[in-house]
Amino acid sequence: MAVLETPDGRYIVVRGRLWRRQRPDLDPVRRDRLVHDLMDARRAVRAAKGADDADALARARAAVDAAKHELGERGPVWWTDGAPDLNRRMAANTPYADWYAGLPEDAGAISNHRPGRR
Repeated sequence: MAVLETPDGRYIVVRGRLWRRQRPDLDPVRRDRLVHDLMDARRAVRAAKGADDADALARARAAVDAAKHELGERGPVWWTDGAPDLNRRMAANTPYADWYAGLPEDAGAISNHRPGRR
């Protein structure tokens, strides 16, 4: 599955929405560890929900948040040019709108859906 990323590499686009990418400067071993921790935390969220355990759910969600901060997907932006964080915004409503509108329909296997297109 291809992932559509913005020309500057700051975001991926999923169903028309921008999602901040992981920090590109992370050491690959550290990144792999953090991704593993994130997946473990997400599994813990699912288990806590299934067990209806509010305390475990809070701990698991905190672990997800911590991993995402370390990966650079949340918290302060990892780029240094002062550009704003557009995380979770629709690409069509951002400075990426012209770039996004100019993409072919089949650009990006998981992210080619555009509002209003079928």
